[in-house]
Amino acid sequence: MSNTHSAFDLIVIGSGPAGRRAGIQAAKLGKRVLVVEQGRRVGGVSVHTGTIPSKTLRETVLNLSGWRERGFYGMAYRVKKDIAGADLDVRLHKTLEYEVDVLENQFTRNGVRCLGGMARFVDDHTLDVTKADGEVERVSGDAVVIAVGTKPFRPAHIPFDGKAVVDSDALVEDLRVPRSLTVVGAGVIGMEYATIFSALDVPVTIVEPRQNFLEFIDREIIEEFTHDLRKRGVTFRVGCKVDHVELDGMGWPIAILDDERRIRSEMLLYAAGRVGATAELDTAAAGLRLDDRGRLAVNPATFQTEVPHIYAVGDVIGFPALASTSMEQGRIAACHAFHAPMSEAPVFFPYGIYSVPEISTIGLTEDEVRKQGIRYEIGIARFREISRGHIMGLTAGMMKLIFNLKTRKLLGVHIVGEGATELIHIGQAVLNLGGGLDYFVQNTFNYPTLAEAYKVAALDAFNRMPAAA
Repeated sequence: MSNTHSAFDLIVIGSGPAGRRAGIQAAKLGKRVLVVEQGRRVGGVSVHTGTIPSKTLRETVLNLSGWRERGFYGMAYRVKKDIAGADLDVRLHKTLEYEVDVLENQFTRNGVRCLGGMARFVDDHTLDVTKADGEVERVSGDAVVIAVGTKPFRPAHIPFDGKAVVDSDALVEDLRVPRSLTVVGAGVIGMEYATIFSALDVPVTIVEPRQNFLEFIDREIIEEFTHDLRKRGVTFRVGCKVDHVELDGMGWPIAILDDERRIRSEMLLYAAGRVGATAELDTAAAGLRLDDRGRLAVNPATFQTEVPHIYAVGDVIGFPALASTSMEQGRIAACHAFHAPMSEAPVFFPYGIYSVPEISTIGLTEDEVRKQGIRYEIGIARFREISRGHIMGLTAGMMKLIFNLKTRKLLGVHIVGEGATELIHIGQAVLNLGGGLDYFVQNTFNYPTLAEAYKVAALDAFNRMPAAA
């Protein structure tokens, strides 16, 4: 062990979106901050195996496949005829290098010290960090933020080999375009990768033990989304589990379901859940308890764990596990730790699913509105009926707005289709600022744009609603 023992105001374990925001926020408050990155270079799961890689892969696939132009030129249209893993890898590595460079510059500019190595609690204020060369550095902090993120759940009965049977990390680390793909798990990660490979015309089968998937999304949006995927040839096997996986003579995986059906494909992606990357932390030494998925429970207002000066933020605390919300959690934790003034997070924040097509939503779903007993009306706009949609060759996609029938205020915005994750921010502003139907009806939107769908959907609801007093 090194003889050095450094003391800091704040130690942040993990340099993903949550850890980065917590560290920089504390540095801006004049605090001495150490960020420990347990993986490769800074950026965490978000930069190296999660958010950035999957979104970069999606954009690369849509560009090389000519997906966005097929509405005009037909399903046979391609920008590049034969797309291989190497084609996808080039853009991915350029993007990741740039992201890491930006993050390292941010930490340097703000006076945040970064230390690479595996952190382990000695007590609730002290950690030992084992560096790549085996040297151990002991550090202590007045406050600690745990932002280690998650890693794929790998059950023992699934024969992961990194080639034929992979998790989402292995998929990104060795990009290939299989002749067929089985995806186990219809969560956000599973659906993103399933639809990305479907856009490359890879036959895809999705296996999900629940009858419904993405249950936090409005059901009408999911119905539209599922219809679009079925038209593309994606096969759904819902309500059944994978009992076990075998490899045939060619080394292809065969998923045997609990109803004895068999699904053979060149590659199987297991994306059924994630676990907190906390196994090496020795959280018990700090007085912390983990749940059965290695996650930490926190006070949702302050993100304090059961040990008040230790905070946990990001994916390691579970739902919603979004990069955007993780950043806010990091900011709030750092502000609370050093008694800095902080604004409350808004009640509603957007969800973005970067599938093909995209899904984005904010506010209440139609089911939630009904359960709350609110009288409401909805308005629908279909992208194929919007001039910009014609220009772009869109044949699918829709926007759904939900309004309170009595107050005419906006209750929820739900979008599936091109640009959904960008379009949602108009609805986010109106919703969080207490606006409603009249804003969309009375205001002018650039023409032609997909944003015009807000006006079309609002007028659709307006035509069904009683006249305002």
